Amino acid sequence: MAHPSLKQALAAKTFVLAPGVFDMISAKVADGMGFSALYATGFGTVASHLGVADAGIATYSDMIGRMRQIAQGTTTPVIADADTGYGGLLNVRHTVLGYEAGGITAIQLEDQEMPKKCGHTPGRSVIPAEDMALKIKVAVEARRDPNFLIIARTDARTSLGLDEALRRMAIYTEAGADILFVESPETEAEMAAIGRAATKPLLANMVEGGRTPILPAARLAELGYAIAIYPALGFLAVSAACERAFGHLKTHGDSNALAPADSYGFARMCDLMGFPVIWDFDKRWAK
Repeated sequence: MAHPSLKQALAAKTFVLAPGVFDMISAKVADGMGFSALYATGFGTVASHLGVADAGIATYSDMIGRMRQIAQGTTTPVIADADTGYGGLLNVRHTVLGYEAGGITAIQLEDQEMPKKCGHTPGRSVIPAEDMALKIKVAVEARRDPNFLIIARTDARTSLGLDEALRRMAIYTEAGADILFVESPETEAEMAAIGRAATKPLLANMVEGGRTPILPAARLAELGYAIAIYPALGFLAVSAACERAFGHLKTHGDSNALAPADSYGFARMCDLMGFPVIWDFDKRWAK
């Protein structure tokens, strides 16, 4: 079931910060920190699961299992990347039913041509707005839980300009999207224009090193945004930490000199993964 708390937060105009999670370790770490939502990132999930680019290579079957694991292994509402819905209208219906049954709270669908490409990267093309509107209508009709939210993303800004992105935003609103997502605005002024034009809650995609300025949550709220996702923050930090630790091991031949701050701690990781419950079970049922 979808968490009603996300829909309630949007209705109450409570700003939602959602860190990007990409595997069960990152999901469990974020889950215990009091965020209003988690964002199950396509880039990070594809990278951690398949080790390839988020460029339309991963299928629905690749993604649904990972998204279900994240949603069912956490207590925080999960916003999940579902690319283009993995095909045509029937695929979109199947995707919505599958993600909803898996415990996802909000699903992101985008208007790119297939095979899609990761946002903030070059070469993205979009389908006609009317075709995307049909996908949104199918998604809205397919959901069974009113707390399951449909996020309509347009990638038109990069290839067709801001005016076309705003036009699509209005069309997707009319089609029934609950949340709007204009990918890759390039200035704060563009973000302000998007905020002025929106009549539904807006999502901002904060990608470190991407095309869009990284703004504080308070400023995003002033511009009219309701949600900010940080899809890359976690896997960029983890990759840098692994590189430092593995580099130290390669250079020095051991891990003894690594500072405590460079390690999560084995005991803490055991707690995070639930080992105390296992140990208690073993004590109670030991022969």
